[in-house]
Amino acid sequence: MSSAPDSAAEAMFAEDKASRRLGIELLEGGRGTAVLRMTVTSDMVNGHGIAHGGYLFLLADTAFACACNSHGPVTVAAAADIDFVAPAHEGDVLVATARERTRFGRSGIYDVSVLRGDELIAEFRGRSRSLRTVPAPGATGE
Repeated sequence: MSSAPDSAAEAMFAEDKASRRLGIELLEGGRGTAVLRMTVTSDMVNGHGIAHGGYLFLLADTAFACACNSHGPVTVAAAADIDFVAPAHEGDVLVATARERTRFGRSGIYDVSVLRGDELIAEFRGRSRSLRTVPAPGATGE
């Protein structure tokens, strides 16, 4: 992506220190869509020698956040779940593709597929809610 954010999703991702410090990259963003990439590092591997599910969730959740914030209003997760289909390993390059399924009122449903090449690693479904007001830094709620 360009160095200067030109969309709400890019602006939000530019401020996402957690994702950026893990090396996650926003490759593409569009209305209701996003494609992100992450390489599994040795720090992301659990005691079984495979990628910790929390990092896979974080990658998918970040793609979801970029997709649901692409419309402009500040939008947050209301709920999310993930199905782990295959293990990922150190050195694997994972790509998360988020797609909007539907938006209704201030809510939305988004699906994210996490792949290693052509192999499915995880499927994530997120449910979003657009906020009526933008919270002050450090504040919670609506």
